[in-house]
Amino acid sequence: MCDSRISNLKLIKKINKDITTVYIKPPAKRSIKSIVTYADVSLNTEYFTIKLLSEEAQRQNKTHRVVIMLELGDLREGVMREEIIDFYEKIFQLPNIKVVGLGTNLNCLHGVMPSEDKLIQLSLYKQIIELKFKRKIPFISAGTTVTLPLLLHKQLPDGVNHFRLGEALFWGNNLFDSSIIEGMETDVLELFAEIIEVNEKPVVPAGVLAENPSGEVFDVSEEDFGRTTFRGILDVGLLDINPDFLIPQDKDLEVVGASSDMLILDLKDNGKNYKVGDLVAFKLKYMGALGLLNSNYIEKVVE
Repeated sequence: MCDSRISNLKLIKKINKDITTVYIKPPAKRSIKSIVTYADVSLNTEYFTIKLLSEEAQRQNKTHRVVIMLELGDLREGVMREEIIDFYEKIFQLPNIKVVGLGTNLNCLHGVMPSEDKLIQLSLYKQIIELKFKRKIPFISAGTTVTLPLLLHKQLPDGVNHFRLGEALFWGNNLFDSSIIEGMETDVLELFAEIIEVNEKPVVPAGVLAENPSGEVFDVSEEDFGRTTFRGILDVGLLDINPDFLIPQDKDLEVVGASSDMLILDLKDNGKNYKVGDLVAFKLKYMGALGLLNSNYIEKVVE
């Protein structure tokens, strides 16, 4: 089980201590003790950090496993390619540290897409390191959901044998062409929010317009003057989720905006007779579900 939050890895270990836990970002200095305690493996890019992990692993009488991340163009985490050999040479000398993989991250920051060529580079660096240092590296971690289509189309180079998958599991997304992977579903996770007000109101606000607390300025269209619409207020807000990550199941509904604790829907003529107390269902985009699942204010129900 992979996670970037130590509290989640701690909970996983509490449920089942035998599950292998992977911390999927470079550890912070102040989190080293917890990382070694609750993560069997961590993704790393800094010698300084791995040295701290080594020292803490000695104190806990453990061997901590690491995957070294290589920079292949997306410019998030990763050791530069020209430095990787010297980097590995130093890491192999640290006690209580076992290098189990070479990995990369693509698409998550600048949108750089994985390619057969980039993953061939990753495989070649693994071979070079194994030959030079006479050490076996079991895993080539090719990335996240964005890399999965290369596997499905048999475009992965030999040696790539590890993925860190989340979005594909819960949304079935093929990020190459925005399609759904065959056999997968898109509504595994849904949000249900309760209506706390329904009223027919003008479309155009009344008064002098300035920035709202989110820094937005409302645009007024002349054709909207004099028009009214039914508005529904829901019992969720920006504290819970960014409205951009919500997709109403009822395609007639439109998200107008949100404040800290309330979400505003345009119900149009309210032809479906929405009323206070009704639940409105939403599909979720990946980043929206990420926030909701980590919110203490949202009840989670498993069906």
